[in-house]
Amino acid sequence: MDIGIISMRYAKALLAYAREHKAERVVYKELKALSQSFETHPALKKTLDNPVLPAEVKLKLLCSAVSDTCDVSEQYKRFMQLVLKERSENFLQFMCMTYIGLYRKLRHLGVGKLITAVPVDDETRERIKTAAAERLHARRMELQTAVDPSIEGGFIFDINGYRLDASIATQLKKVKQQYIDKNRRIV
Repeated sequence: MDIGIISMRYAKALLAYAREHKAERVVYKELKALSQSFETHPALKKTLDNPVLPAEVKLKLLCSAVSDTCDVSEQYKRFMQLVLKERSENFLQFMCMTYIGLYRKLRHLGVGKLITAVPVDDETRERIKTAAAERLHARRMELQTAVDPSIEGGFIFDINGYRLDASIATQLKKVKQQYIDKNRRIV
């Protein structure tokens, strides 16, 4: 069975259904939250794959993974009911990622992640978002920021699968490697 084909079909169907009800943005946010839950809680996938659990329990679990109050859109709930009815919950994580990709492509959203050694202020974050959106010819940019003191300075910028690594730690590793290579030739 090809996971890509199955998840693409479900994701396209959900996107069409959500667009029909003008709820694609809400469903996008909910599936982003669900995708984040899959990443932070690996036991979620194992629990959903359990054939002993009834569909109602799995539905409650999927709703609580998105919202603490289980307040989700009707489109999300109906889609999850369909997935559980068809016993396709083992593909759910792939469906989420596929829907997110389709939505971003449809809305011309760029995605970036900025990793710095110290927190970045809002003004700098907005300038980076604007500049990156212009370069990508995107209408908007989604920019995640993270602080990682191990990079010692500079930044690492991931954008649509490309990485710009201008961190001090990486530059020091390059200098060290050049020094080792130069001394290896001498001996």
